[in-house]
Amino acid sequence: MHTLYDSDDYIVTHMQATVEPSPTTPDGVAVLPALLRHGFEIVDKRAGKELYLDGSWAELFQQRLAEWQRTTPTQEEVEDTLAQYAELATIPLHLH
Repeated sequence: MHTLYDSDDYIVTHMQATVEPSPTTPDGVAVLPALLRHGFEIVDKRAGKELYLDGSWAELFQQRLAEWQRTTPTQEEVEDTLAQYAELATIPLHLH
């Protein structure tokens, strides 16, 4: 887990899949690991909701991050983009 962005309104975390050695059965046959996928969690602090992007959504967001590395956007541009994603957020945050 790696925090990519943290402001007063949003936090973006990259959830990286970790590959561990495959276990084996008693007769030495390797057990196939579950499908490991990375993703991004976007938390809208104002609304108290979070969104998890994986699969093709995560790939599109990764492309956006790569574009930001090339163009160095302003904080306002980043926040506007995150606001568009945050509109999809439906999972309320709960404090434990």
